[in-house]
Amino acid sequence: MAKTARPTVAYKPRPGEIPTNPGVYRFRDASGRVLYVGKAKNLRARLSNYFAPLRTLHERTRRMVTSAASVEWTVVASDVDSLQLEYMWIKEFDPPFNVRYRDDKSYPFMAITLADEAPRVIVTRNRRIPGAKYFGPYPKVWAVHDTIDLMIKVFPIRTCSDASYKKAMATGRPCFPGQIGRCGGPCSMKVTIEEHRAIVDDFVAFMAGGDQRFSRELNARMREASAAMDYEAAAVYRDRLQAIDAVLNKSALVLSEDTDADLFGIAEDELSAAVQQFVIRGGRVRGVRATTIDKEIDIDGADLVDQVVQRAYGDAAAADIPRQVLVPALPEDAAELEMWLRERRGKQVSIQVAQRGRKAELLKTATLNAQQALILHKTRRTSDYVARTQALTDLQEALGLSEAPLRIECYDVSHLGGTNVVASMVVFEDGLPRKDQYRNFGVSETTDDTDSLYQVLIRRLAYLDRPEPVEDPDSTAPKRPRFAYPPQLLVVDGGKPQVEAAARALADAGHEEIALCGIAKRLEEVWLPGEEYPVILPRTSEALYLLQRLRDEAHRFAITHQRRRRRRDIQSVLAEVPGLGEARIKALLRHFGSVAALKQATPEEITELPGVGPKLAAAIHAHLASG
Repeated sequence: MAKTARPTVAYKPRPGEIPTNPGVYRFRDASGRVLYVGKAKNLRARLSNYFAPLRTLHERTRRMVTSAASVEWTVVASDVDSLQLEYMWIKEFDPPFNVRYRDDKSYPFMAITLADEAPRVIVTRNRRIPGAKYFGPYPKVWAVHDTIDLMIKVFPIRTCSDASYKKAMATGRPCFPGQIGRCGGPCSMKVTIEEHRAIVDDFVAFMAGGDQRFSRELNARMREASAAMDYEAAAVYRDRLQAIDAVLNKSALVLSEDTDADLFGIAEDELSAAVQQFVIRGGRVRGVRATTIDKEIDIDGADLVDQVVQRAYGDAAAADIPRQVLVPALPEDAAELEMWLRERRGKQVSIQVAQRGRKAELLKTATLNAQQALILHKTRRTSDYVARTQALTDLQEALGLSEAPLRIECYDVSHLGGTNVVASMVVFEDGLPRKDQYRNFGVSETTDDTDSLYQVLIRRLAYLDRPEPVEDPDSTAPKRPRFAYPPQLLVVDGGKPQVEAAARALADAGHEEIALCGIAKRLEEVWLPGEEYPVILPRTSEALYLLQRLRDEAHRFAITHQRRRRRRDIQSVLAEVPGLGEARIKALLRHFGSVAALKQATPEEITELPGVGPKLAAAIHAHLASG
């Protein structure tokens, strides 16, 4: 039996051409645009994964590899150098297939302007004030103001504007905030510049985690004043202690008092991820930063941690890098990441997995917050009535529809190198998903994606003329079948070829009254049937966001169904082979993609899988052939 040809890419490097040194690689398209940047301890071993048979690659990884026209690499002296170079190139080229971060809000910080003659405390979103010391971020602006109001009762430092400070120092009259007890700078005429600087140093030290020292000192001073019957001074110290307690109660002690760490909770699905970074100083959570991520190619949890850590500290000041970085999974290059962070911080940094005790409990809390943030990221705009209405109106105008598309159906075809083909249909009504009307389709024989799409749409459109019967035992009244409702808009995942295939299906089914468009992933272009050029919607368009949500939901639903089918295939077919355990079954699935592809393989091809000898390969082949 002849071996079947394995589709590959034309620019695949020749055997032995790729070095085994550490380095960084770049995939480029035909125009020279950088599509993806990655690093490797062994360039040959890593790049060979991308040039495996296309059917074995994850769908989005395959899309990147086939979109590229060339690959190049740069050898570096060490793994740490490759990490640094990868970070620099991702920032420089902004590759579309690397993970993409969406910091959709600028968090407020507390900042102390240490470079000023008389530093002041302010609330700001600007992280580039020269010489400023930052604390946070805080979830809301009012939370920063509340903390500052309490802190200046203990450490009365300057709060007035620079203009007020200069005027007060020039005229010798206190600034207005100083007159009402809201400013403790030299402009209040109560302290000198030197005395104020000492108070500022205490303010910074307290916020950086020196809680207990100040509590002990104030307690001692209060007792001394009370013993000396200076009750007025004792009352001042008492009020300051209460203010400190109020600040500390806002950030309860979660770890030991000597713990300075950042903890990352991550939640992810096939297409997106959300990250919650807890900033812990002196054992207390001093700030929380949230980030959402779009994943363009397949990336596992450990690799995602790698990217998140690089991004969090790539431009960070040395003072903002903690002693510990707590993560849910260690990346492959954890040692190199530690060295990179140590070079940036100037002191030892450790990256650890939070596995047990208080750290593990805190990680669960951060992960729970990340899960909620991911759900919110997916649904917040579509759950907003005004945004949904705007999206439907924008779609009507952009696509030239006679009315807003209140019912939209979106279709996606997913396969593994032409095998195990499935399609999904998701339904949105009034801009919201109707999951009870989602549907999956199996495609048994197909030539390509467009043929699969045509088959699926012909089957679905048939329900409009010959609806499936629906029985309702609780009612004698006739009930209209759910698939008898025609959509106002039909959306397909893809560009011009997919749209033309869908247009043929609508024409052949006699339902050309249904509007049609496609959304292409690469540039988020919207294609209409019969048009030579796509419709380009603004990046901030609610209509584009709705189409992306439809496309991503259809893709997620198709992938989920395909994985279930593959799992059933493996369990029902391969589990019967003597000597073939669960680990080897998973390896076979990763290598061949499906049982259907495995059936076409020769025993010699099966033995290419590590751990499968000729005897076991022959048994697998014989069992599949007999089935």
